[in-house]
Amino acid sequence: MRNRLKTAVMISGNGSTLRNLLACRESGELPIDIALVISSRAEARGLRVAAGAGIPTAVVDPGDFTMPGRTGETLYRWADMSNEIDKLLLPGKFDLVCMAGYLARYLIPPELYGKVINIHPSLIPMFCGDGMFGMRVHRAVVEAGVKITGCTVHIANNEYDSGPIILQRACPVYCHDSPETVAERVFVEECEAYPAAIRLFAEGRVHMSGRSRVFIDDEGRDDE
Repeated sequence: MRNRLKTAVMISGNGSTLRNLLACRESGELPIDIALVISSRAEARGLRVAAGAGIPTAVVDPGDFTMPGRTGETLYRWADMSNEIDKLLLPGKFDLVCMAGYLARYLIPPELYGKVINIHPSLIPMFCGDGMFGMRVHRAVVEAGVKITGCTVHIANNEYDSGPIILQRACPVYCHDSPETVAERVFVEECEAYPAAIRLFAEGRVHMSGRSRVFIDDEGRDDE
C-alpha cells in the first residue's frame, strides 16, 4: 500500500526534474504532495514551474552567505546557509526532500538524515564528487571513452555524491556521442529512476543498513 509523501524539492536551474515529478504525480504514478520548492537561485526557471503548479517557493542564495578568504577568494558559509534551509524544512515535517539539480551545498541535519535524496547523472562512484555536475559529468564520460553511463539515486549525506545508493539505471554511450547527446539519453533514464526511487520510499521498502548501504525490501511488492 502506498502512502502519500509530503515532499520538498530543492532546485537550482530550469526545473526539468521538478516538471517530471509533477507530471508523474498528476498521472497518478507518484504518491507525493510537493508542498515546497527551495531554490539556490532567484532567477531559476524552476521557480516558475513551481508557481505554475501552485507550490510555495523560497530562495536561499549562497551569495548571501559569503566571506573573503585569506588569499582573496570567496568562501561560503555553508553552515549558516544550511541553517536557513533548516528553518524552512524542519517545521514542515517533510517525509522526503528531493534534490533535483540542486547545485549548492546543504549540510543535512540529523533530523533529516535518510529523508534527503539526490539524483546524479552518472553511475556512482564514476564521474562524481566535488565539481562534477551537469554537463561537466557528460563531458568527462565522453572524454573517458566509456561505453556505459547512466544515473544514480542515492540518499544524500554531507559528502558529495557519496551517500548510500538506492537504485541506478544505465544507458549506452556511442562513439559518435557528444556530451549533449549523452545528457539527453541520461535524462530519459532519470525520468524513470527518480519516480521509481520515490515509490520505493512510499511503499516503505527503503531500509538503511548502517550509514553506508541501502537495501530494498521486496516483501509485499505489488507486481503489475
